[in-house]
Amino acid sequence: MSDLLERLRTRGWRLTAQRRVVAEVLDGDHVHLTADEVHARAARLLPEISRATVYNTLGELVTLGEVLEVSTDGRARRYDPNAHHAHQHLVCSHCGTIRDVHPVGDPLAALPSGERFGFTVSDVEVTYRGTCPDCSATAA
Repeated sequence: MSDLLERLRTRGWRLTAQRRVVAEVLDGDHVHLTADEVHARAARLLPEISRATVYNTLGELVTLGEVLEVSTDGRARRYDPNAHHAHQHLVCSHCGTIRDVHPVGDPLAALPSGERFGFTVSDVEVTYRGTCPDCSATAA
């Protein structure tokens, strides 16, 4: 059973066939699918699943805090099931591919106390940008 499915079961979230398929599609490392990609993959497993059901399920998963909604550079929102493991993102500036990265160290340490302007910082979001190997190869 996937980590996401296990978390949802532990929470007592009612796993209908449609919800289960959406959770299964989101399972895995470095998964950052758009809602349309989730729907296309879910429809291969459960042809009768509607786009509205996928969007509603994704919204519920985000509200529950079980999936992160990631938006970069005005591109379509993507859904990240890695919601319970601290990580940052590496984004290809050309194609939009997103990978999870886990730098060593505390990202807050990079922000000197004088630059916090009295804020009590509760969260840090860092996005690394560059060009993925596929886009680098086509540009060469």
